[in-house]
This record gives sequence, structure tokens and C-alpha cells, in this order.
Amino acid sequence: MSILRTAKLLTLNVGKSIGAFQVLSRSDWRRNHLLILAYHGVSLDDEHVWNPDLYVSPEYFRSRMQALKDYGCNVLHLSEGLERLENGTLPTCSVVLTFDDGASDFYHRAQPILREFGWPATVYLTSYYCNYNRPVFDTMCSYLLWKASGRVCDVKGLLNGVASLDLRSTGGRESATIAIREFSRRERFSAENKDELLTALAERLSVDYQAILSKRILHLLSVEELSTLAAEGVDIQLHTHRHHAPKKRDSFMLELGENKDFISRFTKLPHHFSYPDGEYSDCFGPWLGACDVVSATTCEPGLATTQSNRFRLPRLIDTSSLRQVELEGWISGFSNFLPRKPTKAATLIAPYYY
Repeated sequence: MSILRTAKLLTLNVGKSIGAFQVLSRSDWRRNHLLILAYHGVSLDDEHVWNPDLYVSPEYFRSRMQALKDYGCNVLHLSEGLERLENGTLPTCSVVLTFDDGASDFYHRAQPILREFGWPATVYLTSYYCNYNRPVFDTMCSYLLWKASGRVCDVKGLLNGVASLDLRSTGGRESATIAIREFSRRERFSAENKDELLTALAERLSVDYQAILSKRILHLLSVEELSTLAAEGVDIQLHTHRHHAPKKRDSFMLELGENKDFISRFTKLPHHFSYPDGEYSDCFGPWLGACDVVSATTCEPGLATTQSNRFRLPRLIDTSSLRQVELEGWISGFSNFLPRKPTKAATLIAPYYY
């Protein structure tokens, strides 16, 4: 743990112990600040063990929602939260819940818990793998290799020139994942070709791929799941079609247009956007505005105010490594006064995964 984080945790614990959190959370100052929380995945099985920067367990997620309730947070729809922020009518301790990518686990794990609390949520959906509803290739490569940890696996004839994969260390698994991804891109594999490669890879690794498929691990929302969520009032918003935001205008507009057209088949026309991996550039604001997008969220921690750039709204990414007192620091607003560094989102779906 860094010296800075150690010092921040000490400060947070002192602030909480003397009652500063509770006082600040009920202040007029906090009423003019909106906390936008972000999640990526709530595990269907062991994903939070595989990648704790992306996934939290259902028990962990429920405890976070309970913390919001215990603080008396007002959980608002994204559009309502932004409108009330603008006109100065936010209620006490206002929070918006967002989920990036639109993984199937939102339907099976997160939404049932949100339903218990009676709270709204926004899903920023990347749509390509909703139509082609198979596991997301890049992340499934990493997951399969993790499942086979501790071995050297024979892959002769599978990856053109690669004879074996050393999975005995984190570094070895990362190198193997990169090699597989580069091979598929070099060969210009289609989504179907990639899916066949995953099946063959799982067999070589002696991993029960059918069991993984049956649990819908690392799948995006199916058309049926998406329809059900939209009918329940879950807010579905923009995250690009292929989880990629090109810096060429025509390519960006195509990504956004395909994403918008897909979402509009199931629900109202989307007007809010989240940057894939939290990466943004000055060029994106005017392009989003030209497409009637009214807000865009980043992965930089902070509280949104009327002074925030509407196309660079701060958002706190909640992960398994974020301690309870750190979350409470942001709920109350106390953490807004502490030094912080920009945070890049963990990658759930790599660019160009089609």
C-alpha cells in the first residue's frame, strides 16, 4: 500500500470517528454535489477471485447497497440526478448507480439486489455481443488461463508457432493472454472463429467450458434479458457498439450510431454516454453533443457539481479493493477534500473485439 493511501485511510478513519462524515453528509454543501457510483460486474461464480478490480461478489455488492441505505442516501435515476443538480433541488446525500458494459451478471446478480432496495440504475451498454451472445473473447481468454493456473499447457497446432503456455505465474498468464489475442487479430478472426478458438483452448487446458457457458460467465445481456430489464425500468444508455471510441469523427459516429440504434429497439432513445475504459479526448464532447448526448461519465473519482464539464463527469469506481471507509468518505463528501489521482477503469472488454 502506498504512503499516500495509508495517510488517506488514517485521515478517513479519524474523520469518521469524530462525526465529520455524518455532519458533512447532511450539509447544504453536500446537497449541491452528486455522487455517481460505477460497477462493472457482480460475480456469477468466481470472477471476483479472478479479477477483483472488475468484479465484486454478490455479498459484497449487497453490503455496499446497505451502506448507502444506512447513510440515508437518496438513490436517483441518472437523468433526474443531473437535472436536479443543475436546478439546485438535489435531496440529501444524492447518489446515482451506474454499471458499465451490460454484462449478463447484472440481470442475474445486481438487479435482484437493486430490486430488494427499490433503487434505479443505469446500464451503459456495449451492444455487439448482445446480438452475438457468446462469451467476450478477450476476457474469456484471460479467465480460461486463470482457471488452468499452475501448469504448462501444450497448445501445439493451435496458435501457429506457439508450442506451450506457461501458466504458473501471473506474468506468464498475462503473456499467454496477449499472445492469444494477437494471434486472433493477426489472423483476422471473425467472432465465430474466436469462439471456436475458445472452445479448443478450453479443451487443451482441461477446463469445463460447457459449465462456464451454462452459467453465462463473461456474456453480455441477451436480447431477452435486455427486454426484461427495460420493461422493469432499468435505464439503458450508450457505451459504443464495440467498446471502442475512435478518435476519427466518422468512425466514432458509426460506433455511437450502431449503439444507439440497438438500444432504441428495446427502450427510449438514449442520451447519456460512458467512455469505454474511461478514456476521453477533447474531440469527443462536440461529437457527442451533435448526437443529442447530454452527458458523459469518466472513471475519475469525484463529486459532480454545476461546474463540472457535462462531457467529463466524475464517477467513483467501486471495486473489491475499495475499503468501506473509502466508500463512506465519498458518500459523505469528505473524500472530496483529500488529494487523489485520476483512476483508469479496469478493462472488461478490449477494443475491437468483434
